[in-house]
Amino acid sequence: MNDRSIVRLDMTGQSCPLPLLGAKKILDDLPDGQQMVLVSDCPGTGDDLRVWAEQTGHQVVHAQRLEGGRVAYTLQRGRAAARTNGNVVLDLRGVHCPGPILEAHRLLKGMQPREVLVLISNCPGAPADVAAWAGDANVRLIDQYQSAPGEYEFYLCKE
Repeated sequence: MNDRSIVRLDMTGQSCPLPLLGAKKILDDLPDGQQMVLVSDCPGTGDDLRVWAEQTGHQVVHAQRLEGGRVAYTLQRGRAAARTNGNVVLDLRGVHCPGPILEAHRLLKGMQPREVLVLISNCPGAPADVAAWAGDANVRLIDQYQSAPGEYEFYLCKE
């Protein structure tokens, strides 16, 4: 793909948060500054995208109403450097689940509200475990991405 092509993802008929998750998956693989278009008819997508973009450094550039209650959102990938903005980095490559969750939980207990922990893990179960755990009280998954094949970075905020 060259820098001039724009990826278009049509998530019509998919309820929230699926449009946001689809957009995130594509933006993670785009170069900094690249744009994509997400089409959605879910009424919550606009709010989801704005909050998520604010927290991750991406940008909702434009929203255009289409027929059939759909909206085309133009999103721009933020700078990858924004991902490194954590207060603490916990590198647990080589530690198997549930070790990464247990260690992250213990470390977050000592952190201040709104501080960000960057958890690095290559445990194959980590993405599902972190997503389930972040759904519980006092921790929010701000962002995650695959930094290398089988290696993940999770950005967790203490509430």
